[in-house]
Amino acid sequence: MRFSTLFSFVAVAASVSAQTLNGQYDCAAAGSYELCQNLWGESSGWGSQSTSLLSTNGNSVSWRTVWNWQNSPNNVKSYANVNANTAKGVQLASLKSAPTAWQWTYENQNNVHADVSYDIWLGWAQSGNPASSASSYEIMIWLSGKGGVEPVGQQVQSAISLGGHNWNLWQGPNANWEVLSFVSADGDVTNFNADLADFFHFLQDHYGVSQWQYVQAIQAGTEPFTGSASLLTTNYNVALNQ
Repeated sequence: MRFSTLFSFVAVAASVSAQTLNGQYDCAAAGSYELCQNLWGESSGWGSQSTSLLSTNGNSVSWRTVWNWQNSPNNVKSYANVNANTAKGVQLASLKSAPTAWQWTYENQNNVHADVSYDIWLGWAQSGNPASSASSYEIMIWLSGKGGVEPVGQQVQSAISLGGHNWNLWQGPNANWEVLSFVSADGDVTNFNADLADFFHFLQDHYGVSQWQYVQAIQAGTEPFTGSASLLTTNYNVALNQ
C-alpha cells in the first residue's frame, strides 16, 4: 500500500479543479471515500474552515483542509475527514489485515492547537454511524498532537511499539462508548504505513475489546482547537482484508 512521493505529487498536481467544501456539514464523494467538513464544534469559537478534494486514484485520496479558529482553546471545532466506504462491516475475529498509508504535511501553521488522527468506530452491529447509539468503542490514532491538546480520559500506558512507532495510550468514556487513543510519542508521524489490525489485536489482548466487535467506520482527518493551518494530505488509503 505504499505510494511514492513522486506519484503523490503528480496526483495532486494533476487535479486542476479541486472541489471545495465550505458549509458546516458539507460532504462530497471522493472515490472510495466520503470527504466531509464536519464543523460539529464551531459554536464554541469563531473562525473559518474549508476542505478541498484534490484527487482520487483507485483506493487512494488526497485533500487539503485550511482552518483558522479562535476562542475556547479546550474545545474541538471540527473534524474534517474522509470516511471509507468499503473498509467497514468486518468483524475483528475474521480480520486478517488492515493496511493503511497516510502521507500529510502542514503547508503553513500558526499557533496550532490540533491533532491529526484516525477515528475508528467499533460496535456489536455490523453497521452503525460514528458517534451513535451503535458505537461501543472509539479508537483514535493520533499521528500529531500540537499545542498541548490531549485526548479524552487519562494516559494509562506508555512506550507501546506498534506500526513502526511508539505510542502512549489514553482511555476514558464519552457518551455511550469507550475511547482508546494511541498518541504518538515520536512527534509528528507524517509518513505513516502500518497495519491497523496490530492496534486492534493489542486492544483485544490488553484492554478487553472483544473479537466479536465490528469495524463500523474508519475516518481520518484533523481536529483543530485553535490557531490556523493548511493541512495537506498527499496520499491516504485504508483497506480491510478477511
